[in-house]
Amino acid sequence: MNAIAAPNLLSSLINRVLAIKPLFNLAKGRARAMMIERAESIGVPWRERVQQLRSRHTPADFASDWESELAAIRNPDLSYPDYYVNSFHAYEEGNLGWLPALEVEVAAHAVHARIWPEAGAQGDAKLRQSYHDLLKAQLPQAPKDIIDLGCGVGMSTLTLQATFPRAQLTGVDLSPYFLTVAQYRCNEGSSSDGAAGVRWHHAAAEATGLPDAAYDLASACLVFHELPQSAAKAILQEARRLLRPGGHLAIMDMNPRSEVFAQMPPFVLTLLKSTEPYLDEYFALDFEQAFIEAGFEPPVVTCNSPRHRTLVARVR
Repeated sequence: MNAIAAPNLLSSLINRVLAIKPLFNLAKGRARAMMIERAESIGVPWRERVQQLRSRHTPADFASDWESELAAIRNPDLSYPDYYVNSFHAYEEGNLGWLPALEVEVAAHAVHARIWPEAGAQGDAKLRQSYHDLLKAQLPQAPKDIIDLGCGVGMSTLTLQATFPRAQLTGVDLSPYFLTVAQYRCNEGSSSDGAAGVRWHHAAAEATGLPDAAYDLASACLVFHELPQSAAKAILQEARRLLRPGGHLAIMDMNPRSEVFAQMPPFVLTLLKSTEPYLDEYFALDFEQAFIEAGFEPPVVTCNSPRHRTLVARVR
């Protein structure tokens, strides 16, 4: 097993700064403010979209209550792992609350707006399309059953459904709030994307409770940078259990070897680390070796953006 590599000098200094609670809270607040400013400066209506979701401006034939939907989707017997009950993305409640769930979509548009200077608000869509293009090129045939691990509010799930329209999709996430919003978004767009049949499952990606060998493709999109190494390795093992013979695991996430991160100004890196508590562990994990140890063939690693990479591996 690989040990967690020690952060470099700059990263260690930032860690010490963030260990001071008032400075940590200041960094979190500034990171959040910058995301909102960036989103609205490029035409992403952050406040308007969140207010729309809050007030449920829905068509006349689709009206329901957030709390009743939450109760229906939540697994009351689920115990949250320690790493998950943590502050994420400048939210004190992490992913276990309504505000983070309602803001995921607009935050993704803001964060990904500068990957390609010319893409602007379409940066998120371009990033996901780059991932899907690799999947279509590398998978020997279109998958029939796909599990989306750490599906969040369904952005990755619904775009996978659009890419493989004949597949049955299952979205798994630890946040019942995220899954409730995912279900709403699914119904909101069902007339155009045909994704109303997606199954949403409240569980940890490392312990889904779903049947063995039930899927052709396990996908994890922008998930692993939010995990400690112990959880990351456990998810790889769970994916192996869930996949059929000949099945594939695909991960798209930050590329630790990207020059973008190597050259990131200290101030920006501080803001990033204030919202991503496990970033050092993610950057230090040898994913190629971890895939092999979990029972996969060596992954094909492809850079699909200036700061993201995709790993695709077949069950060994």
